[in-house]
Amino acid sequence: MSFSAKKRKIIIIFTFILAIAFILQVQMVSAQDAADNSDDYLHVSGNKIFDKYGNQVRLTGIAWFGFETPNECYHGIWSQKMEFILDTAADNGFNLLRVPLSLQLVNQWRKGIYPQTTAVNIFYNPGLEGLNTLEILDASIAYCKKIGLKVMLDMHRTTNSYQTGLWYGNSFTAEDFEASWKWLAEHYKNDDTVIAMDLFNEPYGKPTAADGAKWDGSTDKNNWKYEAEKVGKAILDINPNLLIVVEGVETYPYEGYTYAEKDEHKYYYTWWGGNLRGVRDYPVNLGSRQSQLVYSPHDYGPSVWMQSWFQGDFNKDTLLRDVWGPNWYYINGENIAPVLVGEWGGRMDKGLNEKWMTALTDFIEDTGISHTFWCLNSNSADTGGIFLGNEFNEIDMEKLALVQRSLWKNTNGKFIGLDHKINLGKTGTHVGAGSEIQTGDVNSDGNVNALDLAVLKMYLLGGSISIDKSAADMNSDGSIDAIDMILLKQQLLG
Repeated sequence: MSFSAKKRKIIIIFTFILAIAFILQVQMVSAQDAADNSDDYLHVSGNKIFDKYGNQVRLTGIAWFGFETPNECYHGIWSQKMEFILDTAADNGFNLLRVPLSLQLVNQWRKGIYPQTTAVNIFYNPGLEGLNTLEILDASIAYCKKIGLKVMLDMHRTTNSYQTGLWYGNSFTAEDFEASWKWLAEHYKNDDTVIAMDLFNEPYGKPTAADGAKWDGSTDKNNWKYEAEKVGKAILDINPNLLIVVEGVETYPYEGYTYAEKDEHKYYYTWWGGNLRGVRDYPVNLGSRQSQLVYSPHDYGPSVWMQSWFQGDFNKDTLLRDVWGPNWYYINGENIAPVLVGEWGGRMDKGLNEKWMTALTDFIEDTGISHTFWCLNSNSADTGGIFLGNEFNEIDMEKLALVQRSLWKNTNGKFIGLDHKINLGKTGTHVGAGSEIQTGDVNSDGNVNALDLAVLKMYLLGGSISIDKSAADMNSDGSIDAIDMILLKQQLLG
């Protein structure tokens, strides 16, 4: 064989090796991309939420509305860049974005109809020019992935015009509702940026109404518990890794009564979506996927409505006794399931509403429960938002400072995102970066040992010492007491 022939053979072999190496590299990158889209899903055990590696996490997010309105698009991008608003959420420590949608809009998407919106200012958002409503949502979710911000989709209304108490009606059926959720689950099943589905916003209805939302053991059409089970299982059949978030209703009958009772004085009342008393008698059953269930009450202050529990000298303790405890916190306190307060918010009025907001902030901070604040939008009529003014370029720093106390952060004060690789915003960190809550690590040094027991004892004796309350609350009942010290001692003794 001539030298030239040998040279050609070597070149051919070398080229073949390079081609194989390139193919393997592409396969490895593709496999890595697939892994990056599936390793951030969450599940529950008892009243805690965990990632796939066993790290305990907290969801501490905020809502950005608009897709559920006639604009069918995020509000604020009429005067601001979409990425700026999302950066504002992530950079300020919110690790989950709750996105309200309407059944009207999603039902069109599933039928291949993709409405346009006139709510986008192309000067600020040239990248959104010509995109339809679904493409804008997809673009926002893709950007959330880049900044470590996870997403929870929320079916907020049936129509885009006004809020409804039921998930059907206004020409939409329960079958439309279920099919639309299945379409969403299918559309996002390969992207773990979307980690949770809030099934329906604030089911409500008085007992005197013909078909108000109720919660019992029946298979009646207006039984929200029954419908939540059906649609939750349908979603999990498509993507078994999603969190299924179930809100409450408005009323629940007194002990010994049923929804057949028409005397309104025989019912417990609270906020729309805030009554989860029925969980004790009729818990949601997701079958073999119970580990994906999270309950989600809504709670508001006196500026939204002057409820009876605000009319005395209320405080955190009376609110826990009269409202939060019996309506929903017992679910967390008794280790039944995790609770995520899906909406709370209001105006800093220097009065009763600010007093309520401070009390709930303190309670969330003490208990370490998850939540999504309402909201980013400045144009929420009864609550206001983190942004001020219609331009979405000024922040209510006083409100933000209060809410940030309730967000998930590590002992160094860094806000923690729910991605395993991408930090939350510009200055946050991510789960798995030494950020997870380790039960029993009272002094947050990364170990659980006798020193933690000594620190907890000193704290209980009234010593001036800082502890990680989430890690010290061994039985997750929302308080730090002698029982926690006993449980920690038992853990150390094995």
